Amino acid sequence: MGYLLYSLSFLVLVTGTLLFLTRARWIPAFQDAFHSLTQHLPGGEYLYSRLAPGSFEDDIEAGLSSSTFDLTGNVEGGDGRAGLDDAAKREVLRIMKKRRLKFDEARRVYMEQRFQENGIGADGRPRDPKFVSFS
Repeated sequence: MGYLLYSLSFLVLVTGTLLFLTRARWIPAFQDAFHSLTQHLPGGEYLYSRLAPGSFEDDIEAGLSSSTFDLTGNVEGGDGRAGLDDAAKREVLRIMKKRRLKFDEARRVYMEQRFQENGIGADGRPRDPKFVSFS
């Protein structure tokens, strides 16, 4: 019985290690399969929207720019960076779709959620009871 448990544990460890080391190969295929699966479900286009890693032009086209958060200066200045953070873009787009908000409001909601997760109050001050401020 001990030999069987040892073999099973070793097999799980080796399989997990191989999956971790080869994740760059199989995760995109899994994401594509998940994307095609959700498109066939009723309302599936709202469950997942894939963002390709892109540039600031792609972010502007996706609606992630406004007069108060203007990305055209980055484009006109020839900024070669990859654009906005992919995880933040997905979350802001999800908030925009779910709550039917414009970009600025969705960005505000996203930042408030991030502040709350990190223990920061709506006024920008830490909620830590041990926090002391000399101002």
